[in-house]
Amino acid sequence: MTETIAVIGAGQMGNGIAHVAAQAGFAVTMIDVSADAVARARTTIERNLERQVKKGTIDAALAAATLGRIATATDIGAVSGATVAIEAATERRDLKFRIFEDLDRLAPAGALLATNTSSISITEIAARTTRPGDVIGMHFMNPVPVMKLVEVIRGLATSDATAARTVALARALGKTPVEASDYPGFIANRVLMPMINEAVYCVMEGVGTAEAVDEVMKLGMNHPMGPLALADLIGLDTCVAILDVLYDGLGDPKYRACPLLRKYVAAGWLGRKAGRGFYNYKGE
Repeated sequence: MTETIAVIGAGQMGNGIAHVAAQAGFAVTMIDVSADAVARARTTIERNLERQVKKGTIDAALAAATLGRIATATDIGAVSGATVAIEAATERRDLKFRIFEDLDRLAPAGALLATNTSSISITEIAARTTRPGDVIGMHFMNPVPVMKLVEVIRGLATSDATAARTVALARALGKTPVEASDYPGFIANRVLMPMINEAVYCVMEGVGTAEAVDEVMKLGMNHPMGPLALADLIGLDTCVAILDVLYDGLGDPKYRACPLLRKYVAAGWLGRKAGRGFYNYKGE
């Protein structure tokens, strides 16, 4: 498959998507309005490649070639040379809508327009364009270089050709595509977020400490990571944003974000990226 890929957003998801796409042999342009964010993302990718070399999963030549395939830009106009655009910006409706209006205007005809949204309606995002048939959800899991799953979500107007092309692209990236319908949270977060939310309620109500809750889920349910450590990895602000989408879209109070979760976000305790969440990551 000959595709040139633009990734919009250089955060933890964007740099991970750029990493796996370049490692799979695709030419990638990583775009972010912040030059600092792009520089940090490139450094992160370089370190992750070095880690892969040390582990023996790739050799030094592939690591160098991967890095060499990644160009960077701070102007979304750089999508003009891409056949695939993957949006990986912050989980905010207004931001994603604005990006897709820009992609509609700037991406070449026939380009695949994918969003890495974890919960926002693909149909709503596609409606911001004049080519909704080319718009699809491509929800990668964090950390992208490690996790095999990609949820593929068709909007109401997504064409069969776009869906088939996306499934093929996911496989070319070494991922396993799983198709989900366009309902709030899709499959992954429809199941995951209520579990995380209930784990936070257990802490708030004194049922157990964060450590106790995570240990029970790891040892008792065979989860590789406890739900609160996972929430810290995802970002507590992102968890709240997804729960709000579930609550607004489905109207069921079981999706209402726990007050303690909102309190942590208000305090700036967003998880790993902030150095503090349910656990302390200072010095890591």
